Amino acid sequence: MEDLSGRRALVTGGGTGIGAAVAGQLQAAGAHVTVIGRREAPLATVSPHYVVGDVTSPDDCRRAVEAAGPLDILVHNASSGGGSGSSDVLAVNIGGADTLLALAEPGLIERRGAIVTVGSTAAVVAGTVAADYNTAKAGLVMWTRSQAVRLGPRGVRANAVCPGWVRTPMADRSMGALGDEVDEMYRRVTRFAPLRRPAEPDEIAAVICFLASPAASYVTGAVIMADGGSTAVDVLMVDYEDA
Repeated sequence: MEDLSGRRALVTGGGTGIGAAVAGQLQAAGAHVTVIGRREAPLATVSPHYVVGDVTSPDDCRRAVEAAGPLDILVHNASSGGGSGSSDVLAVNIGGADTLLALAEPGLIERRGAIVTVGSTAAVVAGTVAADYNTAKAGLVMWTRSQAVRLGPRGVRANAVCPGWVRTPMADRSMGALGDEVDEMYRRVTRFAPLRRPAEPDEIAAVICFLASPAASYVTGAVIMADGGSTAVDVLMVDYEDA
């Protein structure tokens, strides 16, 4: 990564998984990183600059933005899983992004900053469950593209990264909920992905950090599928072609 010394970043959902990996990579590049999440213990291991809070709370969002200072980088990674209820999932994914941006926008404009949101392949393909999650992630992607159009003339970029399965604590819990050994379940859910494996958090974080950096200075309104190729697969043809 480019040297990010002097840059200020706020990462939501920063205690574990993708958020923690993003914070670590940004800090390694020299950025001053503040993380916000619901649990203090993991946050404290990620960065000395953290806010215990919930992105659905305007007061918590305000505390986080004030603690971070004028931002160069806003990474909205906080999420809520499918089945949590439509209102909760929408509030975390889209409501949190909107509240944070309203607070951080003056600094982002002043510093010609970058917004990166963490969507999901669930934004563009659907399964048989978690319509609330699919809807929220699809909405977040379009929210991000809308901000790219709105804020681009003022020097602010906005991009979305859409991972497939990633080995995170949240995904591990999903594997367990499906009743098999975690490794075997990951193998099953990625068996049609061209790379035949889930991502590691650092792999997704690298894409996010690229988009947040000056190296991506002409990239805005983009939706990057960091999914091991899974959304490129025509699953209706896989069994036919292998027959």
